[in-house]
Amino acid sequence: MKTLGNHIVFLLVFGAGFHAQAQCPVDTKAFEVGETLKYNAYYNWGFIWLNAGEAEFNVSSKWYNGRKVLHLWAYGTTFKSYDWIFTVREKYQSYVDPETLMPLWYERDVKEGSYTAFENYTFDYANHLIHTYVQKRDRPGVNGTLELTPCLLDVMTAIYYFRSVDFNRYTAGDKIPIHMILDSHAYRLYIRYLGKETVKTRNKNAYKCIKCAIQLVEGTMFKGDEDAVVWVTDDENKIPVIVEAQIVVGSVKAILSETKGVKNSEQ
Repeated sequence: MKTLGNHIVFLLVFGAGFHAQAQCPVDTKAFEVGETLKYNAYYNWGFIWLNAGEAEFNVSSKWYNGRKVLHLWAYGTTFKSYDWIFTVREKYQSYVDPETLMPLWYERDVKEGSYTAFENYTFDYANHLIHTYVQKRDRPGVNGTLELTPCLLDVMTAIYYFRSVDFNRYTAGDKIPIHMILDSHAYRLYIRYLGKETVKTRNKNAYKCIKCAIQLVEGTMFKGDEDAVVWVTDDENKIPVIVEAQIVVGSVKAILSETKGVKNSEQ
């Protein structure tokens, strides 16, 4: 995925759209309103790992079109002292159905080096359309529509959908398909289950984890045609602990630094 949740580094269903719930079953027991996850972002430049940024993910509750939905919100940033290497300022937010995790509304506002982009999507399940507004660099914004196919996720919902996967159903090497919209294009990507490992973070905390590789989309940050490797806790929370990926200026690693409001008892 293009950002993998700010370098970590992947729904309201109206009227006729209710069929999507049966086609895209998810288990939302991994998180709840009030959860906050914080990460330190490390960039590899030559042989040096620099603690050059941070990211945060939040789950809250909002009202949208007369009903309560989940608000998934995240930001990622490089520290100003390291902006000379590669500047990152990213904000993402989605309104999603708390039972199906299908997206209703999504917004992305990013700066990656000299590249800037703003995207806004409204998911119209009744008419099977996505109403889009996209503005890149200094070009005028463009309104458009896309076909809304079943089980199509945005960046934020893809991340939380990943946390809903029951990996006990898979064996090492299995691929789990995921359908995601990014830059007004729908991509059919995959998560590859690699097995289980125990990992340690820089503060020496040890976590029993599920290890996966996630297919990336080529963009300004990532090279594409390569996998990001993700370790998530092997428990009901499936919290991403470490994410590693190759980027255009080296490699990046995000490491869990703080949790708050975790739904289930931690390891």
